[in-house]
Amino acid sequence: MEFSVLIGYVAAILAIIFGIAFSEDGLNFALLNNFISAPSVFITVGGTLFALMAAFPFKTFAHLPKHIRMVFGRNQKDPYEYVEIITELSREARRRGLLSLEEKALGFEDEFLKESLLLVVDAVESDKLKAWCDQKISNIQRRNQEERKFYEMGAALAPAFGMIGTLIGLVNMLKAMNLEGGPETLGQNMSVALITTFYGSLLANCIFLPMANKIEIAQDREMLFNEMIVEGVISIKEGENPKFIREKLLNFLSDNEKRMAEPEREKSGGSNGPDRKKQSKR
Repeated sequence: MEFSVLIGYVAAILAIIFGIAFSEDGLNFALLNNFISAPSVFITVGGTLFALMAAFPFKTFAHLPKHIRMVFGRNQKDPYEYVEIITELSREARRRGLLSLEEKALGFEDEFLKESLLLVVDAVESDKLKAWCDQKISNIQRRNQEERKFYEMGAALAPAFGMIGTLIGLVNMLKAMNLEGGPETLGQNMSVALITTFYGSLLANCIFLPMANKIEIAQDREMLFNEMIVEGVISIKEGENPKFIREKLLNFLSDNEKRMAEPEREKSGGSNGPDRKKQSKR
C-alpha cells in the first residue's frame, strides 16, 4: 500500500469537510446535508461516466482495477536489482556463451526482459535488436498515453457536466420564478445549480487528475526499467565487459537509489547477481 496516496486522499476529503462544517459557533456537521443532492450526482457523476463510455471502448474500463492497484500499490521493483540481474547475465554469457541465457530468460516474469534476452539467444543482430526494442518501447508508450488520456478526459468532462448542471438549475429557477409557488422552489433549484459545479470540481481535482498523474509516474518508472533492459541486453550482445555494463546501468539510478544500493554493493562485492526467482516475483 502506498500510504502517501491514502493520506493525500483522506486529508483532501477532511479538508473539504472541515471547510463545509466550519462556522462561527464551531464545527457544524449538519451543514454537510446542504451538499448532498441526488440530482447533482446523477448529472455530474453519471454524465461524466457515460460520456467516457461513449469516448472509450469497454476494454478501457476493464483496466480500471489495474490502475487502482497501480495508484495505491507500492512499486516493488528495485532498479538496483535489475542492474545486478543484467550484470550477472553478462558474466554468464562470457563464461558459457549466449545460448546459456535461454534457460535463465525463461525464468523471468518480466516479459520485456524475457523477450529481449531470447532475441539475444537467437543471435539477432545488434541493430535489429535495437530497432525491435525501440519499437516495443514506442508501442508501450503509446498504450500508456491512451490509458492516461482516459483520466485526463475525465478531468475535463467532470467540470463540464458540473456546468451543465448549473445551467439546468438556473433554467429551472428562472422558470419557477414566473409560476405560482416559484419562490418555494427557488432555493432548491439554485442549490442544484451550484452543487453540480462543486461535484464536477471535486471529481476532477480529487479523483481524475491525481490518478492521471500517479499513473504517469508509475508508467515512467516502468519505462526506466525497460530502457535499462535495452541498454543491458545490447551490451551483452556486443560482448562488453560486465563491469562496464554495470557502471552504465548504474547511471540510470538516482543519487538516492545509488546511496541505498551502496550497502548491497559492498555486501555482494559486485560478484553475484540476485536470484532470478526473486526477481520473477516482482
